[in-house]
Amino acid sequence: MAVRAVRGAVQLEQDESGHMHEQVSALMTSLLERNGLTAEDLISLWFTATPDLHSDFPAAGARKLGIVDVPLICAQELDVAGAMPRVVRVLAHVESELPKSEINHVYLGAAAALRKDIAQ
Repeated sequence: MAVRAVRGAVQLEQDESGHMHEQVSALMTSLLERNGLTAEDLISLWFTATPDLHSDFPAAGARKLGIVDVPLICAQELDVAGAMPRVVRVLAHVESELPKSEINHVYLGAAAALRKDIAQ
């Protein structure tokens, strides 16, 4: 079993805790489903949020989804002029038999514009 890194992102419509939890849940559910993974395959999750998001920690949304025995951490994205606002990103380290070329990175909604080269 290999260790793989899977990227993903979602843009929130508003900075509200419940909305963040919903969107992070959707992001994580898609990331797991598209890669044939379960929570047992997760090694760690690194979340970042743009500086305009203050309502909650993105990791709280993953915990509400039931991801409870995986190390999670949150950080703030760089405040770059002109960057897309209200974005939560994730870097998931997973155990998977998929080759790197078959990993599906998940960019939901408007966040797909962030990485047109790898977004599914």
